Amino acid sequence: MRTMLDVSIPVEAGNVALKEGRLQKTILATVDQLRPEASYFYPENGQRHAFFGAELKESSQIPGVVERLFEELNAAVTITPVMNYEDLKKGLGQIGVK
Repeated sequence: MRTMLDVSIPVEAGNVALKEGRLQKTILATVDQLRPEASYFYPENGQRHAFFGAELKESSQIPGVVERLFEELNAAVTITPVMNYEDLKKGLGQIGVK
């Protein structure tokens, strides 16, 4: 399942994690685990954000990805199933036209 993970890290928790080296370690471990097609890091609404586009083979992988982010960074994580253009074309092709 192609997914987008949006990770929001509160300022105070992120500052502490940065000083302790946990921010860097956690982000690198997440990238190593997900092997995302794309990843972006940016400030939004005064917080640190990370955005990953990755393939999860099954939903049982979700706890292994998000629990580290929750525990180490006090992050809020949103996971959304998504399609690329090829997926969309295939899906639309399966819809009967009336």
